[in-house]
Amino acid sequence: MINYDTFKQVELKVAKILTAERVEGSEKLLKLEVDLGSEKRQIIAGIGLKYSPEDLIQKNIIVVANLEPRKLMGLESQGMLLAASNEGEGPILLTTMEDILPGSGVN
Repeated sequence: MINYDTFKQVELKVAKILTAERVEGSEKLLKLEVDLGSEKRQIIAGIGLKYSPEDLIQKNIIVVANLEPRKLMGLESQGMLLAASNEGEGPILLTTMEDILPGSGVN
């Protein structure tokens, strides 16, 4: 368990996927360019077994926007998308039911 003050430090935002492509040499990883309203970022995500890149374009997703960048297969990931999964199944992206501006806060 974490306390509320620790949880408040996590910055969740809506992002719109602008581009998506497979990462060369990986079956699971996709390279996404997302719009966070005030900036565009690259996110590397292990969702390639479940989703094809072309199906993700213009989708709204939820991302952790204040996570330290991390290198995956030599590419910098500048955030983390949120996904859920049923036991034994691949990730299911968390999206918005309605269109909302990129960069909107999740509370």
